[in-house]
Amino acid sequence: MSEVQKAIRDRYAAAATELGAGCGSCCSADASCCAPAEANTISLTTGYTDQDLAQIGLSQSVSLGCGNPTALAELKPGEEVLDLGSGGGMDVLLSARRVGPAGHAYGVDMTDEMLQLAEANKERSGLDNATFLKGAIDAIPLPGAAVDVVISNCVINLAEDKGAVIREAYRVLRPGGRLAVADMVELEPLAPEVKRAADAWAGCVAGTIPIDQYRHLLLEAGFAEPEIEVHQVTEVPEGGRLGSAYIRAAKPAGR
Repeated sequence: MSEVQKAIRDRYAAAATELGAGCGSCCSADASCCAPAEANTISLTTGYTDQDLAQIGLSQSVSLGCGNPTALAELKPGEEVLDLGSGGGMDVLLSARRVGPAGHAYGVDMTDEMLQLAEANKERSGLDNATFLKGAIDAIPLPGAAVDVVISNCVINLAEDKGAVIREAYRVLRPGGRLAVADMVELEPLAPEVKRAADAWAGCVAGTIPIDQYRHLLLEAGFAEPEIEVHQVTEVPEGGRLGSAYIRAAKPAGR
């Protein structure tokens, strides 16, 4: 396990413990992962409503993300969905509810504590069309052409090899399937010391890449007509600017 992977695992294991204790969302104006805000951490509101949470039996958000990919994906009844880096399971459970009993939602996460939290939230929700899998997002434990939609919420930026993650998303999508993710992107170059810091990587800062590079990786993997829309901009104290972005792309029907 690399230094970056260890920093990510440790950070989100601690976040899962705090969330399980009832801390609430770690994406607030003055807190990150249930601790005081840090210079190398980006904290954003994600746009989930109380009604969204009530539908899956939650009284508070357990999102650590930078958007709401379940709304972005425009899910339909009967579809099968995969959430990359599913954390506490909120996006998986919201997806499971939207696709209904004829559909299914999967989540994959590498952190045991997050998987335990997700299973507890699944039990609370009463939904049985959701499955949580342990694994890495650059080696998804599902066969090819397994799902109709891939979502993710501020997780792809954490991967050291983003191209591998995007290729895996393409592999598990059925022909005509779609990708709909929220993620952080680099709008202006970050200071070199920030890019080198493992804690800044775990905080969704150092691992960000420019929009043009993100688009190139999507096209290189085979996705068609990627769309990247920045909806919130954050200044990094050490220098540089990041954006919270919604990213859409489709797997061509003939592939």
